[in-house]
Amino acid sequence: MPTDAFACPRCGSQTDETYYGPCAGCRTELRATMGADAKDVAVEYEPKRNVTPNAVALKDD
Repeated sequence: MPTDAFACPRCGSQTDETYYGPCAGCRTELRATMGADAKDVAVEYEPKRNVTPNAVALKDD
């Protein structure tokens, strides 16, 4: 894949990367300062109390 030179959107220095985005130095700094471990946020679905099934859903055949 060809690479193009562009200005880093974060620090403004010229960089030669495959994809547009922060340069390697900025990515390293961002990972060190903003990075965190992934969290498990699985939550069981619980419908709202004011939601009721409609007549078609309740119909017995």
